Amino acid sequence: MQHVGFILEDGFQIMGMAALSAFEFANQTLGENGYRLTVMSEKGGTIRSSLGIKIETEPLSDFPDTLMVVGELVPRSISKGLENYLIAAAAQSRRVAGLCTGAFVLAEAGLLDGRIATTHWYHARSLQERFPHIQVDDDRIFVSDGNIWTSAGMSAAIDLTLALIEDDHGASLARAVARNLVVYHRRPGGQSQFSALLDLEPRSDRIRRALVYARENLKNPLTVEELADAASLSPRQFSRIFREETGQSPAKAVERLRLEAAKIMLEDGRHPLDTVARDTGFADRDRMRRAFLRFFGQPPQALRRSLKMVEGEAGTGTAAPRNQPATPV
Repeated sequence: MQHVGFILEDGFQIMGMAALSAFEFANQTLGENGYRLTVMSEKGGTIRSSLGIKIETEPLSDFPDTLMVVGELVPRSISKGLENYLIAAAAQSRRVAGLCTGAFVLAEAGLLDGRIATTHWYHARSLQERFPHIQVDDDRIFVSDGNIWTSAGMSAAIDLTLALIEDDHGASLARAVARNLVVYHRRPGGQSQFSALLDLEPRSDRIRRALVYARENLKNPLTVEELADAASLSPRQFSRIFREETGQSPAKAVERLRLEAAKIMLEDGRHPLDTVARDTGFADRDRMRRAFLRFFGQPPQALRRSLKMVEGEAGTGTAAPRNQPATPV
């Protein structure tokens, strides 16, 4: 049975505790071969969340196989005692993870120096400014660099935990856990923290309905007429209202949705480029390549290679040297 320890501090963000549910569902299948879960704090006792909800914790003691630091709503400096514990844990524990702003805690202990890391997009710039020896990637759901893992904010803690479960027990169990949690299995680590639908932020239900329709039917031509029909508007009305609400033309917005879907398929690594282009509505590789160059500044092949490089480093447990910049992705 593997021991997973969660470290909390006063003001912790309770969404980070959602990772416990992923391990709980894994235990339903694994039974005695599952996970032993411990919630800890530096001195033990009652710890209060940012919402005021109290949780009883055990004091720091031995080093668990996997140590997970739950972030606070507002990152703060850590004590010398916690810093020393984390430094020792990086050498003793098989994996150490910072959930959301838990990355700041790991950074304070020097665990992220010379590594690639992520955190909640809102705090990413602050993390980079305070700790310049870290290569902060603010557009990833989670990152693993050696035995150190970091996740983006809120629900991304579940994605990181599913990746840990898959690393331990295979994709089949991770998929089963995801189904029980009613979440996507699993958002790839390289997936953007932002979605095109959220970024476009249409005000009306009609335009939002057209965008959802587009995302679910990327293989279609998705002409203005088709989208207008999904929105129950005339093509002329639809084009005018769409631009007013999103600041973009329908064609540009559809291309962003196609790019987002294509990037996810590329990271999955199982699909030939021709299949990715066909399934995301680009029709052919050349058209997809031109779109990637315009939006990402690199062709699909280069993006796939960079994603494989990061995943390969994570799989081998090879970390960047401490106190040296990591190789840009």
